[in-house]
Amino acid sequence: MVQVRVVALAVDSRSQPVVLLKPILDEAGSGRVLPIWIGTQEATSILIATEGAQVSRPMTHDLMKNLLEAVQAELERVDVTRIESGTFFAELTLLTRDGRLVLDARPSDAIALATRVDAPIWVNDDLLEAAGIADGTEMPGSTGEEAQLDEFKRFLEEVDPEDFQG
Repeated sequence: MVQVRVVALAVDSRSQPVVLLKPILDEAGSGRVLPIWIGTQEATSILIATEGAQVSRPMTHDLMKNLLEAVQAELERVDVTRIESGTFFAELTLLTRDGRLVLDARPSDAIALATRVDAPIWVNDDLLEAAGIADGTEMPGSTGEEAQLDEFKRFLEEVDPEDFQG
C-alpha cells in the first residue's frame, strides 16, 4: 500500500467529477496519479473539506464525522483496495472502544470522510500501477487539469444548497 493525497478535483469532458490521488512522496509531474470518477455530491463534499469551507448545515460526510465522534470512534485510515469491472472498492478502518473495525465503503465517501478527519488515504500498489496514469498525462476525455478545476468551481458557485437536501 502507498499513502496518497488528494491533489485535485477535476471534471472530464462529460462533466463527470474526478478525484485525483497521488502518492504523498511523489513530486508534481512525476510518478502516477489515480483518477477515480465520483458523484457530484461527493466531489462537492471533498472540495468543501479540502478548502476548509463552512456550510450552514452538516452534509452527509459531516454527519458521518459527528457520528464517529459521538460513539468515540476514530477513522484510522482509508484503503482503496481494488477495481472490478470499472468499479473501485475501498475500506474504512475504524478504531472503536471494542477494537478495530473494517467496513466496506465507496472510495468517494471514504475519501470525503478522510478529508474531514485528516485520516490517511492508502492505495493498493498494484491498483495504482494498473489504473493510475503518469502524472502530467491528460486523462481520457480531459480538458486540462486547471480548466477542469475552474469548471468544477464554477459549478459550485452556481449550485443551490437546496439541490442536495434529501
